[in-house]
Amino acid sequence: MARVDYLDDPAAPKANSIVPAVSVIVPNSDDGILLIRRTDNSYWAIPGGGVEPGESVSQAAAREVREETGMECEVTGLVGIYSYPGHVAAYDDGEVRQEFSICFTGRLLGGTARISGESSAVRFVPPGDISGYDIHPSIRRRIDHYLDQRETPYIG
Repeated sequence: MARVDYLDDPAAPKANSIVPAVSVIVPNSDDGILLIRRTDNSYWAIPGGGVEPGESVSQAAAREVREETGMECEVTGLVGIYSYPGHVAAYDDGEVRQEFSICFTGRLLGGTARISGESSAVRFVPPGDISGYDIHPSIRRRIDHYLDQRETPYIG
């Protein structure tokens, strides 16, 4: 399903849903950050997606990492909660979601990097190279909050 992200765009369609979502920043032993290239909008992003009925947010986070990247992780902390109404994602089925995502930190447990139906590329990217990737500003903000090593999680 194709997706178009809008950020502070007065021409953006109005949100008609909010779906609890999670994302995870998973560093490797060299402090590279696990990124995927999304198949729905071609942006580079941290792994993440919707929470399914019957699972906790930490279970959803680990599942999304595994499904999108082939890597196993455990949730270790909280980067922030992102619910900015000025960021909506429009899908080709007519759904327009307002952002609501809990971003976690994770510890890499293992696995083998592989692509999926949601990712066309998977790689660990050194923090100094992040600026060379086409990352939506809403995801870049989460990465920046992680790299800033904030004392408290972002809530907004």
